[in-house]
Amino acid sequence: MELIIKDLVKQFGNKKIFDAASFTFEKGRIYGLLGRNGSGKTTLFNCIAKDLAYESGSIMLQDNAAPRDYQDTEVGLVHASPRIPDFMTGYEFIKFFIDMNRDQMNNVRTPDAYLAKVGIAKEDRHRLLRDYSHGMQNKVQMIATMMIQPPVLLLDEPLTSFDVVAAHEMKELILSMKSDSIVIFSTHILQLAQDLCDEIVLLHDKQLTSIPSEKIKEPGFEEAIVAALSDKKGGDPQ
Repeated sequence: MELIIKDLVKQFGNKKIFDAASFTFEKGRIYGLLGRNGSGKTTLFNCIAKDLAYESGSIMLQDNAAPRDYQDTEVGLVHASPRIPDFMTGYEFIKFFIDMNRDQMNNVRTPDAYLAKVGIAKEDRHRLLRDYSHGMQNKVQMIATMMIQPPVLLLDEPLTSFDVVAAHEMKELILSMKSDSIVIFSTHILQLAQDLCDEIVLLHDKQLTSIPSEKIKEPGFEEAIVAALSDKKGGDPQ
């Protein structure tokens, strides 16, 4: 499966965010989306998730046939700031999510099993989500999205609120998703991108540019990325 972005144009007023940007993402790979603040990373995710209209171009999924339009339910978007019903307990929310999405899920497990998978302790599962820490809320949001194994998984700054142990657990969870999904995450943490990614995509000058996987581990890669994003001469990670 491929997610094909072709000649995407998006602007807010007179400010153009994407100018005929094109890129193809493939299933079975994890992509790190890097760009400066305001470059359009979250905007791109919202366009892919069909939460935001764009001026022209296309975003399509391709299976074994021709590229096709897709349903918003085929995209899972984990927001940087958790968007969950904080009047419910963690257990209630996951149970409700299972009941609403059972037809889309394979090998359905119990709410306790899902919450345990992301390290939510037994004593916390029946507390209101509003009383969870930001990191705990993010865990619940992430596992809810991953439970339905969407063809496209978008993670907006996924690990910024986690401690060292939780971040490691989330990395393993993300890695487990890549065999069945197209996984794209945005981050400002270059080391995280190097640890997890098969490919890095730069969002710069309104375009999407691939950084080959063999370049990710090379000495001087970080400096080259910084130079490329800041328009300094000599910054050519490709």
